[in-house]
Amino acid sequence: MATNITGLNLYSTEGKVVLHVVLPTSDFRIVKLDSTGRFHVFSYSAEFTAPTSSCDLPFPCQSLGVCTAGANDSTCSCPARFVHLESGNCSPANGSLPPSSSSTSSASCGGDSDLATSYIQLGSGIDYFANKFASPATSGNDISACQNLCTGNCTCLGFFYRNSSKSCYLMRNQLGSLFKRNAGETWSSIGYIKTLVSGSSPPNSGGTSKTHLIAILLPTVAAFLLSFVVVTAGIIWWKRSNDPSDDDESTDENDGGSDILIPGLPTRFTYKELEAATNYFRNKIGSGGFGAVYKGELPDRTTVAVKRIECAGLQGRKEFCTEIAIIGNIRHVNLVRLRGFCAQGSRRLLVYEYMNRSSLDRSLFGVGPALEWQERVDIAGGAARGLAYLHAGCDHKIIHCDVKPENILLHDGGQVKISDFGLAKLLSPEQSGLFTTMRGTRGYLAPEWLTNAAISDRTDVYSFGMVLLEIVHGRKNRSGASEEGEEEEEGSGSGGGYFPLVALEGHEEGRYLQLADQRLEGRVREEEVARVVKLALCCLHEEPRLRPSMAVVVGMLEGNMEVWEPKVESLNFLRLYGRGFMEPPAAVGGGGGSERVGGVAALAGGDDTASRTSAVTGHVADGSGSSNS
Repeated sequence: MATNITGLNLYSTEGKVVLHVVLPTSDFRIVKLDSTGRFHVFSYSAEFTAPTSSCDLPFPCQSLGVCTAGANDSTCSCPARFVHLESGNCSPANGSLPPSSSSTSSASCGGDSDLATSYIQLGSGIDYFANKFASPATSGNDISACQNLCTGNCTCLGFFYRNSSKSCYLMRNQLGSLFKRNAGETWSSIGYIKTLVSGSSPPNSGGTSKTHLIAILLPTVAAFLLSFVVVTAGIIWWKRSNDPSDDDESTDENDGGSDILIPGLPTRFTYKELEAATNYFRNKIGSGGFGAVYKGELPDRTTVAVKRIECAGLQGRKEFCTEIAIIGNIRHVNLVRLRGFCAQGSRRLLVYEYMNRSSLDRSLFGVGPALEWQERVDIAGGAARGLAYLHAGCDHKIIHCDVKPENILLHDGGQVKISDFGLAKLLSPEQSGLFTTMRGTRGYLAPEWLTNAAISDRTDVYSFGMVLLEIVHGRKNRSGASEEGEEEEEGSGSGGGYFPLVALEGHEEGRYLQLADQRLEGRVREEEVARVVKLALCCLHEEPRLRPSMAVVVGMLEGNMEVWEPKVESLNFLRLYGRGFMEPPAAVGGGGGSERVGGVAALAGGDDTASRTSAVTGHVADGSGSSNS
């Protein structure tokens, strides 16, 4: 069988056409034989082609040729100080080694000590095709730092520096074509091509008298400079030893970590820039285990949330910047974006995008209008997609360890984003050791924290199951008798004020509609509540291997997969948790069975002290404004 421009032909074993089907002309066809034996032929037409201009292609004018777009066609030329070669490429006119030659690459990597790196500046209005599609290697640096980054990189053959954003774009491995920018484009950048020139200098033609004079003066000058350096260092050490805060106050305003060149770092800010953006940290919108969060505004009128990290034992600046480069490169529609940072002296600040509807707990548990059912399902789906990406979608697998409504942020237009992911990586090993027993927030901790079992992505799945139950019920999973008789309203079962146990008993008895938020007033069907409750209970299985992955959770929430039936035998621990919640909590570590009961109370959320220091990545917002990462 074969398809061609005339249609579909079915051939016999002798090569004769036994069936011919005439098909309309098409550039692209897909043939499918389905499970029933039916044969399908689909055709598709082109709906989008990019780029539209030939000057945006990699090699319209060979290597380093300048492409100028015209009305109907484009023209090619060489930049100033470059000449055409027979191959069609452009090469430096001064005879230096062309940037794409093998000699350049080997010498840049230290292969030829007789050659020195130099740069040829390109003319104004010229840019590189790849800069339209690539992220900058660094941002917030001056042009000399950009040049140093290229010089120290064997694969770098040139760079472009954009003045407006202080962004540095590297040209790596192979040089494509350049293009002439349109007159209407307001942004400007300047380009440099790396070349190699002879590093040897001509012999000194001065007489022996000049050499003799230098031999006399050099030791004297060196001794004077050494004395000056020693005295200056002593004065600085004395001042710093008498003023512990001098480290921070004397840090140069341009030192936001600009001396550390790590590809992929987000925008660097100085401490003074963030002071100005937040009006000297006056508009506090939240606080948590790492420090306070402030609302701010950048010079381009962008509203941001600035987290001022105040933990002791932070990593050094280079290690901090390395982790920031990892977190800053994580891009997903359901994850709060890290826009920048400051690592100045002992100060550590993170700049996030601003979410104007605050965190889920305010919309879910607040006094305002109740969230409709479909909006609750959409919020759960967005949060699940964000966690699934952290677990399996990004280069560095990240376990959140503190999934809760306070770390699910909302924005206009139905945007849902997970915040505070990866922040525990910013602590030094000594500081991280404080949380090896428990990390997270009481009420959302998985059983493996209590048993010292291995922590995995299924630990986040358990916490997400607890959040799902709160989304269904519209209240915290743990409710005390002091909350205006809510304990009696939770249900007639033995769960009392511990809603996960109430949900388990409701599942066993088939009473799903009674579990939904009473404020919905019948605006939700029982089968919809049953689907989410069953999924939540599957996430709460005591054995991590029985819990679904977050990718499977997304499929179930979106209706692409059948919801699993919860294994009740793996949920019996909730009955123990429910009793631990209702009983007076025992002190953790008291010995014997009291340790188990106290730990159960902490995991159920009934012990206010057992996990006080465990909220390592979240924050609790006050009523003054929006909560943010």
